Amino acid sequence: MNVIFLDPDAHPFLREQLEADGHTVAVHSACDRARVLQLLPDYDGLMIRSRFNIDRELLDAAGPRLKFVARWGVGTDHIDLEYARKKGIQVFNSPEGSKHTVAEHTVGMLLMLLNHLGRADRQVRAGEWVRRGNVGTELQFLTVGLVGYGNMGQMTARRLSGFGCRVITHDKYRTDYGDEFAEAVSLETLQREADVVSLHIFLEGNHYYANREWFAAFAKPVYLINTARGLLVNTVDLVNAMEAGRVLGAALDVNEYEEQSFVRLSPDELPEAYQYLRRSDRTVLTPHIAGWSHEAEEGHARTLYQKITAAFTHL
Repeated sequence: MNVIFLDPDAHPFLREQLEADGHTVAVHSACDRARVLQLLPDYDGLMIRSRFNIDRELLDAAGPRLKFVARWGVGTDHIDLEYARKKGIQVFNSPEGSKHTVAEHTVGMLLMLLNHLGRADRQVRAGEWVRRGNVGTELQFLTVGLVGYGNMGQMTARRLSGFGCRVITHDKYRTDYGDEFAEAVSLETLQREADVVSLHIFLEGNHYYANREWFAAFAKPVYLINTARGLLVNTVDLVNAMEAGRVLGAALDVNEYEEQSFVRLSPDELPEAYQYLRRSDRTVLTPHIAGWSHEAEEGHARTLYQKITAAFTHL
């Protein structure tokens, strides 16, 4: 097979293993989209993170030779999955590669919220010594609701089990998914009983999943964590819920104003709702890094290699 890599930061394991198996790998990470469209007919496989939309134009330009698209990472919202399926092109992604680091990042952000660690750190650096105003809340007495119980949700539940808190989960795409780490419940039960809610679902079909009605349905004020996709949360509705006391704090590794390549605009150019989140001392914000660790990078490479070779052992 001939495989084209369109992103420069891929862990070398994937390229080295494909080449060791006798395949040819070409890296064209500096090419613009027009040039990529010209190159694609010469390749059987394509590896990409999120530089371009893998849409009908691109899939048609590839011609009949293209057998697979390997998405380095989790989200596939920039790939026309249905059209790829119609053309017989397999699409692989690698959520297994970053499930551990996402889980750890999620728990870390939650602990920052509950113990006001970000605010306390900033205060001490500014010469302030605020103790009573930063009294924390113990996780062991809370109910954590996980929306989505795939790779990320399951690993997060495992981490939370050591804190002694109750973990419940709702996944509208699965059945019989509860286990020793989390109890499967209806969305209504999760919204009635959760003190913390953490999102672990994909974007397709879930745009603005967390909106005004969703926030209003919770019986108690909650903490919100989103390490999945920014467009799952309507930022204006989140800010309104925070101002109304329905959301006690928000930990966001992603936001809806990110560009597809996860490079944001200048912060000062972003809407007022995001400026509120920047100013608030009840938020923890990170730059879409929950799935990034040294270990995860190799994990993505190994996952994609396993999926590609399992599907094309005859090539």
